[in-house]
Amino acid sequence: VRLGEHNIRDDNDIMLIKLLTPANINSNVQPMELPTTCPSPGEKCTVSGWGMTSSIPTSFPNALHCANVSIISSERCRTIYPRYFTKNMLCAGVLEGGTDACQGDSGGPLVCSGKLQGIVSWGTQTCALPNKPGVYVTICNYINWIQKTINNN
Repeated sequence: VRLGEHNIRDDNDIMLIKLLTPANINSNVQPMELPTTCPSPGEKCTVSGWGMTSSIPTSFPNALHCANVSIISSERCRTIYPRYFTKNMLCAGVLEGGTDACQGDSGGPLVCSGKLQGIVSWGTQTCALPNKPGVYVTICNYINWIQKTINNN
């Protein structure tokens, strides 16, 4: 189920997938807890994915990678990405550079204190640049839509 139309750098870069059969919950498959509040600037989070580990074209990794990032204030993100950043997005990264989500990580989770706070959405063409954090869907803004969609399907 998609929420509206989507175009890169627009709102609503989110969808839910209805499984044909329930997931087999085990040590490798667990539900992710949804947040009850939005994350705070400076909050420590982890982003994970199977994307590239460098902007230089290489093959994708054989193992899941994780990176520690921090929530960047919406005000700061708005100054970094003035034409694209909306209220339904959040930025996370390391402002000094060197750590970020990259190509192939889109759709991956941003987890803060054990809760899904973001979904990797977009960033600059070259990953992990100083003062160019990654941009994520802000899950807390979609909680009502997520719960309503699940309940109706």
